[in-house]
Amino acid sequence: MTAATATREGKSALIGEVKGKFDKMSSAVFLDYKGMTVEQATVLRASFRKAGVEYKVVKNTLVRQALKEASFLKSLEKTLTGMTGIAWSYEDPSAAAKVVKSFKKDQGDAGDKLKIKAGLIDGTILDATAVEEQLATMPGKDELRAKLLATLQAPLQQFVALLNAPAQNFVYVLTAKEQEGQ
Repeated sequence: MTAATATREGKSALIGEVKGKFDKMSSAVFLDYKGMTVEQATVLRASFRKAGVEYKVVKNTLVRQALKEASFLKSLEKTLTGMTGIAWSYEDPSAAAKVVKSFKKDQGDAGDKLKIKAGLIDGTILDATAVEEQLATMPGKDELRAKLLATLQAPLQQFVALLNAPAQNFVYVLTAKEQEGQ
């Protein structure tokens, strides 16, 4: 096996891996990390891991190869230039965007070096503004579950209150009669 063949096989494996990440993701955020220090990148990666987001720096040509069959590839052409890091969210579509927004806020001037290039959700490309203002402010999976649970519980709580009302009113009548008799 020659070195060129080994390299080609390695690239093919990496392209397959990146394609797999795009296939199973719920959203992706494309980032420009130019100018960040190693410490800042380490903090960012740790934040992504904690939020269940996978982050990887991938060559633009490999991303193009992985997405060559995707309908949105042409819309991503401007994004796939320069240094590109990709953050994939698998369960909560807003997780990666929230981590980036939080990182930029917490790091101050250093956070300004991290730039959002674009976002991808359900085959739709979002510009940097839409990622920060819409995707990052979407309620998370846990928030949505809590709202759904509250919505489901409200009618039951009202029903129980209605069932208890006659018995409660009967007790009030008995108490009033008892006080009237004294």
